[in-house]
Parts: sequence; C-alpha cells; structure tokens
Amino acid sequence: MTISEISVGQLGEDGFSGVLLDVRSPGEYAGGHLPGAVNVPLDEVDAVAARYAGQDVVTVCHSGARSLAAARLLSAAGARVQSLAGGTEAWRRSGNPVETSH
Repeated sequence: MTISEISVGQLGEDGFSGVLLDVRSPGEYAGGHLPGAVNVPLDEVDAVAARYAGQDVVTVCHSGARSLAAARLLSAAGARVQSLAGGTEAWRRSGNPVETSH
C-alpha cells in the first residue's frame, strides 16, 4: 500500500480541515507540535484507527518515518490519510509555529 505525502507548503497553503495526528511520544509532542495536532503515539494508533475511518487525516512525527507507518494503519482502517513529508522538523525549518504543552 502506497501512502502519499503532503509537503509542509501544501499543508500550510491548503488550510487543512481534517485531523492532524501527531504519532510521537507524549514527551516529544509536549516539546513542540503543529497547532491543533492531536497526540496518539504510534504504538497506540492501531487500537484507535477505526475511529478515523472516513476522515481526512495527516499523520506527523519528527521526520516522517513513524508517520508513514501510522498512515498505513489508518488507511487500512478506512481513513483518507497522508503523511507530512519531513515531519515536525520540516515544519519548524519552514518557519511555521509550533505549540508546546507543559
């Protein structure tokens, strides 16, 4: 199964209205995540994948590897999913804001 990737530019330009799913650990998420992203660590995605069936989802991790794995699980459960190319690091390098949790 091939998962498509969305670039930082496309995500920022398109005004994405679906679910941003950050699949990093809670500690990584707290250190800085895309505004509005929901944290579901990769090892928990399979257990909740069905709740995203039929929804538009962009998965996000640090650099893009874990988000592709999560995207495969979500796609198999029926979500319309893309992975953010380059992850949170690419988002930051492009000068986009991140939110932190304390």
